[in-house]
Amino acid sequence: MAKTKLDATTLLMPKATAVWLVENTALTFEQIAEFTGIHHIEVQALADEDVGRGIVGRSPIDHGELAQEELDKAEKDQNYIMKLEKRADLPAVKIRAKGPKYTPVSKRGDKPDAIAYLLKHHPEVSEAQICKLVGTTKPTIGRVRDRTLPNASSIKPRHPVDLGLCTYAELEASSKKGFKAQGKTDEEIQAHKDKILGNQEQEKSEKPSEPEVTFDFSNFMTTTPAKTDSDTDTESQNG
Repeated sequence: MAKTKLDATTLLMPKATAVWLVENTALTFEQIAEFTGIHHIEVQALADEDVGRGIVGRSPIDHGELAQEELDKAEKDQNYIMKLEKRADLPAVKIRAKGPKYTPVSKRGDKPDAIAYLLKHHPEVSEAQICKLVGTTKPTIGRVRDRTLPNASSIKPRHPVDLGLCTYAELEASSKKGFKAQGKTDEEIQAHKDKILGNQEQEKSEKPSEPEVTFDFSNFMTTTPAKTDSDTDTESQNG
């Protein structure tokens, strides 16, 4: 007999349902076990009243969990596994909207730099996507763009991945989504990526190189300290 796993939680009262099926149908213990998610040995124990004494049977047909046609098929064929009906009286599952992305306190000061980088190098990424990547808000993005933040003069575009605010995969997915919305071709997307890499290399080359630091050790000559009168007296006494 084929085995199909069913989630026992889909039945409101699996043991009571098993008791009803034992008392009111000609189903095998294995069929009842498959439908209710209870082990067939426990179903047999329920039938023998060794377990769950006093459990009142619950009809899955009356409660919309089993169609009469399914029960009829199972009673005619011992190898048939009944299918559970979807309950229409259950409340709809409420999906909570995701809140803003959590960012550690130590990295929150880096958000304006990351926003500036995305605005400069990834114009295809929408503000909504930037909010998800960096964990910011649209008003903040607007203030970075308009340079109206209190610390606007100190903002330097820095890669959000290097700052630990998102992953390369997340940034790549947002970029592809933005290009797709613009109807860009693969060639245009690749050309844009090459342009970004070229701009980054140019920015690195334009950074002033740090002056080489050298040390003059000529003034650190090791000399033998002159002997004092006390040192001379000590040596004569020892001699």
